[in-house]
Amino acid sequence: MDYDYLKYKKILIVDDEADLLEMVTSILEQDGFKAIKTAGTVSEALHMCKEWKPDLGILDVMLPDGNGFSLFEQMKTFTEVPVLFLTARGKMRTS
Repeated sequence: MDYDYLKYKKILIVDDEADLLEMVTSILEQDGFKAIKTAGTVSEALHMCKEWKPDLGILDVMLPDGNGFSLFEQMKTFTEVPVLFLTARGKMRTS
């Protein structure tokens, strides 16, 4: 079965860390995805969702003007786009 059509699905990545945005975008592009946009804030992401209408959202949990969970709740009021949550932890606690 040919899944090449998936490579043209629009992906919105939302994170406030430029290095992480670049890394995730690069990985997706290397895998052949063509339509990727990024946002660094909740307000920017909401604007892009309304205007660009992505097919998938990849959201950071912690953002400078809110969090990924509240962004997802706001997005659900006008779209049914599936969402993955992405978060990084700087340090792991050991007992």
